[in-house]
Amino acid sequence: MNYPAFFDRAPVITVHDALAQFLGACDDGIITYRYIDAVRLAGHSCPTVAGAYLMTRRALALLYPDRIPERGEVQVRFSSAQDEGVTGVIGSVVSLVTGAAGLGGFKGIGRNFRRQNLMYYSCALEGEVEFERIDNGARIYVATHLHRVEPDPRTGALLRKMLEGEASTEEAREFAGLWQERVMRILIDHADDPDLVTAQAV
Repeated sequence: MNYPAFFDRAPVITVHDALAQFLGACDDGIITYRYIDAVRLAGHSCPTVAGAYLMTRRALALLYPDRIPERGEVQVRFSSAQDEGVTGVIGSVVSLVTGAAGLGGFKGIGRNFRRQNLMYYSCALEGEVEFERIDNGARIYVATHLHRVEPDPRTGALLRKMLEGEASTEEAREFAGLWQERVMRILIDHADDPDLVTAQAV
């Protein structure tokens, strides 16, 4: 798969997955996710996917300040419905990294390793998304503010031409380049921007 080089420069997210260790997927249970993993899951790279990836990274870092986050031990709640806007896309990326899932999630082995019913939508929250550690109840609200990284002014007109089937090959290439240039700024230049991903302890 050929992809923009900056994907490999994006921050990584390392977690410990007890289920992966238990079943021998990896000896120590340590899994490192990269932005390209989120892209493969979503099937595309966009500000929403990048924002969801950084949001999950920030939430886990704050919930587990002194240790590697535990995949499968975090419950996630969204204020929006799953089919509202891009919430479903965000949820998919969050699920990838945290292991949290809805009704279709893994039911566990005995009383262990359950991933089902760890992700909920349309919740009454004071924030956009809530992450909660199952073991100690620590909770944090997070939200992304992608408007802080504005698109190139040329993007809108090129997008319209693309959608109308009127863009030339060069214009299509320019559009794709500008689109990913914004994603790069989000992932690289603003990876640790506290105003891009805001967080508040509950």
